[in-house]
Amino acid sequence: MRVSVLILAPSGRALGDLAPAFRTETPAEWEVTLVSSREQLLRLVADSSQHHLAVVPDRLDDDTKPALALVRDIREAAADVPIVVAAEKGDVELAAAVIEAGATDLLVCGERLPQRIATLLGKLRKLFDVIDRNRLLDEHNAQLRETIQSRLKIVGNSPQIRDLLDQVRRVAAIPRPVMIVGERGTGKELVARAIHFAGGASTRPIVTVNCAAFGDALLESELFGHEKGAFTGADALRRGKFEQADGGTLFLDEIGSMSLPFQKKTLRVVEYRTYSRVGGTVEQSTSARIIAATNRNLPEMIDRGEFLADLHDRLAFETIRVPPLRERPGDIEVLARYFLDQFARETPSMGGKTLSDEAIDVLRQHHFPGNVRELKNLVERAAYRDTADKITPADLGMLPGDDPAGQGGSFHEKMDATAARLLHGAMAEANGNQAQAARILGLSYHQFRYYHKKYSPGR
Repeated sequence: MRVSVLILAPSGRALGDLAPAFRTETPAEWEVTLVSSREQLLRLVADSSQHHLAVVPDRLDDDTKPALALVRDIREAAADVPIVVAAEKGDVELAAAVIEAGATDLLVCGERLPQRIATLLGKLRKLFDVIDRNRLLDEHNAQLRETIQSRLKIVGNSPQIRDLLDQVRRVAAIPRPVMIVGERGTGKELVARAIHFAGGASTRPIVTVNCAAFGDALLESELFGHEKGAFTGADALRRGKFEQADGGTLFLDEIGSMSLPFQKKTLRVVEYRTYSRVGGTVEQSTSARIIAATNRNLPEMIDRGEFLADLHDRLAFETIRVPPLRERPGDIEVLARYFLDQFARETPSMGGKTLSDEAIDVLRQHHFPGNVRELKNLVERAAYRDTADKITPADLGMLPGDDPAGQGGSFHEKMDATAARLLHGAMAEANGNQAQAARILGLSYHQFRYYHKKYSPGR
């Protein structure tokens, strides 16, 4: 632990020995600095990126007035910084006054100053441990507030989404790992957050790590943390994501990108709930619930020897598949209107806009390889481009001549061909059962009957 000892330069011969005595008694990694003014001292202690110890004389320029006002100012600038008031003589009344003002201790100078500083530092080390824990808790709380504020709803009325929500509700109450699979842009992280909150963990942290964003060395430090001096540049102890998520949820996104050697390290944590920081020897434990996600085909990767079957088995207590948007076209209009309303709230100047019937129709016929994320981007860009109050296919960038599904012909012919293809495929999958075909397409039976009558083959 590194501490910056800030000593307000005192007057008087005895108090002048403070800096050399502190430099002798403090650990080598601590830094002792003489501060020339109260303004500089207040500015330095306000920096919460490191630990500080403020040492101030019992009296300032006016020998008749104790430095109580300065102690109060320091405490207001930094609520958790230890403050030591240095005096030439012991005084019970002075000690009571400075403690009441917010000081941590009174240090009496004199012949036994080094011994007194050593005793003081022994007490302060425990205090710094408490400050560390409190700061970690504050980080968790800030992260929780940010998570709650950024929380979104899972939008959709299709049978697929209703089934997914039922699955989320069932597994949320079970403290076991969950695997979420789905194409890019389907909202896998949104499902992970839904599990976290539905499980009653709204007052606990949810921490996300994108496994594809790090090489093995960085990922190990990111997940497990590292000790000071573990490697070049490790200037201080760092708590990893497992430690930050303790008591809450750790979301491992893109776990299919994790290398085989690192999968083995992760398997140990999942299995035994213990790990060690990089460069550390002390075994840490975690109670974080693990939720993993991937857009890769893990069973095929297992067959090719690219993913550990044991890790998959332990992570997949339950597997939740997030359906692509093309499998639930009945949700497209609901999602498009939701994203437009959300964009208007975030950007008031874009408010008052609506989607035209033609825009809704062209969205329904789009294949959406980028899924919900692509739809959101399309709607927001269209709202930005629109110069009137009605968003049209032109605003969406879907003009006649676009051929997303690979058909030729006019704009309307391509829409008809796409609809006929979707309906024919659903009917084939449902063996001619229209109710089942409607569920496959994410449509109500009434909606399906309308489109089937309009677009059925041979009409």
